Amino acid sequence: MAEQGHNLTKAIAKQVEQLSALSLILEKELQLISSRDAESLMNLLDEKTQLLEAIQKQDISVERMIHAPTDITPEDEALLAKSKSLLEDCKYRTQVNQKAVEQGQLRLTHLRNLMMEVRAKESLTYDKKGKPKGGTLGSGVSA
Repeated sequence: MAEQGHNLTKAIAKQVEQLSALSLILEKELQLISSRDAESLMNLLDEKTQLLEAIQKQDISVERMIHAPTDITPEDEALLAKSKSLLEDCKYRTQVNQKAVEQGQLRLTHLRNLMMEVRAKESLTYDKKGKPKGGTLGSGVSA
């Protein structure tokens, strides 16, 4: 019974360690989203995916141990509380990163629209009566 309790403590401690690592990855992810470093971001996403899979496996392992007939020690309770706190922090950081990506997409869409407007204005010509008329851009592309 004591061995099983010790294993539970080790399992929860590992879970805390993994969630701490995830929190750091999410922080780095936000920096890469902001800097628009796509290659580094893709590498980080691969690392994040592997860590999430490990966290899921560890969570299943911890859950099985808790449901086994064992006493949860005060140390285990403290580790579980820390684990839950880290999980909430990771959820929050994920939401922040999602908003950053959405804002980045909105900025890119806005920039693309502005560029289209500028191109359209540059291609604007006037007919014989002085009325604005869209010209052509390059090889037969009209605005």
